[in-house]
Amino acid sequence: MSANYISPISMDALSSLCSELEKNNHIKQSDYQHFQVKRGLRNDDGTGVMAGLTRICSVEGYYILDGERVAKEGKLSYRGYDINKIVENCVKENRFGFEEVVWLLLFGDLPTENQLFSLYEVISECRALPDDFVEDMIMKHASKDIMNKMARCIMCLYSYDEDPDNTSAANVLRQSLQLIAQIPTIMNAAYQVKRRLFYGKTMYLHPIKKGQSTAQYILNQIRLDKKFTDEEAKLLDIMLMLHADHGGGNNSAFATRVLTSSGTDTYSTITAAFGSLRGPKHGGANIKVANMMNEILQNVPDPTDEGQIRDYLVKILKKEAGDGLGLIYGMGHAVYTVSDPRAVILKKSARELAYRAGFEKEFITLENIEKVSPALIQEFKGNDKEICANVDLYSGLVYKVLGIPEDLYTPLFACARIAGWCAHRIEELTSSNRIIRPAYKSIAQKREYTPIYER
Repeated sequence: MSANYISPISMDALSSLCSELEKNNHIKQSDYQHFQVKRGLRNDDGTGVMAGLTRICSVEGYYILDGERVAKEGKLSYRGYDINKIVENCVKENRFGFEEVVWLLLFGDLPTENQLFSLYEVISECRALPDDFVEDMIMKHASKDIMNKMARCIMCLYSYDEDPDNTSAANVLRQSLQLIAQIPTIMNAAYQVKRRLFYGKTMYLHPIKKGQSTAQYILNQIRLDKKFTDEEAKLLDIMLMLHADHGGGNNSAFATRVLTSSGTDTYSTITAAFGSLRGPKHGGANIKVANMMNEILQNVPDPTDEGQIRDYLVKILKKEAGDGLGLIYGMGHAVYTVSDPRAVILKKSARELAYRAGFEKEFITLENIEKVSPALIQEFKGNDKEICANVDLYSGLVYKVLGIPEDLYTPLFACARIAGWCAHRIEELTSSNRIIRPAYKSIAQKREYTPIYER
């Protein structure tokens, strides 16, 4: 196991240098306005700057009428297929759908039964990691953060690939299918090692059972007794379908495209996507919702009472409660306005199982947060911008119902989103021949160099 490392740089020394950092790195808000800089690649009305074209995924939450942004019901489509229809049909036919979504995102069409069966076989064969990989790369260098460990493992897989830098479509497809299959295996191994080293609990690594869907495989790996119901696996499968992609403009997909445009290898590219998704403003938001939810349950006498929830949310907005940032997590989205289709599907899919599993109070609490937050946020921000619940509001409760530890909330997001990242990488490689290189305006004043003895 890895030993503790103490940095030779003291915090006192760093603190004394921070004033220099702040003095020479601060940029005034007025400068952004003066030079008409679109911070965050966003237009003034909050819409995203058009940076590329894609056939993979469409995310709709508003339309433009006479130059004005008009809110509408959210819509998410994979390769032109409405996500609602994909989920509805899989539920109707009582089958798993994530693998179908993987095929759809990568190849652009819905798979035939034979194609889907072939994909199951390929993924099953690719789930295993290289010999001694777990011992050498995971057990000997444990991490408190599973996303950090997973990212490092992906970089390490470069060394096991006989042709890692070949960016031909065939080779990148091979690498993509292997990574889609291996990510859940890496996630579970990293978590088990963390349980042993940091929690002092038993570590268990189950043999790989072939022929399982990704959802079944994940539950089989992370549960000690390897037991789960078909209903539980199907709910997790819906989660994976909903998280598989979210357009080329989301932070991690865009990071994937930026690195791909440089011509770098698949492992470096996907590692960067992991780093992006780990951020609390992106995939890490589900943990923020879970923390907020736990605090509300501890401090609100009756969280099923709408009025009591409203009062506590006011405290959060006033920075008197919560994490002190004045944010209600799980509410609001960069694109969706009236509704987030993923949240709508997840809420509908999870309700019955949550009630049966004894999480009725938690579910009603989330519904109350969803109900009262929009008006409160509009009141505090002084605008009438449409605000809806996003997928993170309900995803944490779904994981809780399934008995999944918080350590795995964002890693499970990654197990799904790897499909979208690989699809965007392949599209960028095959359709664009230009490195992504936006401009940054320098506002530094010209200065004459001063010899060191005159400073």
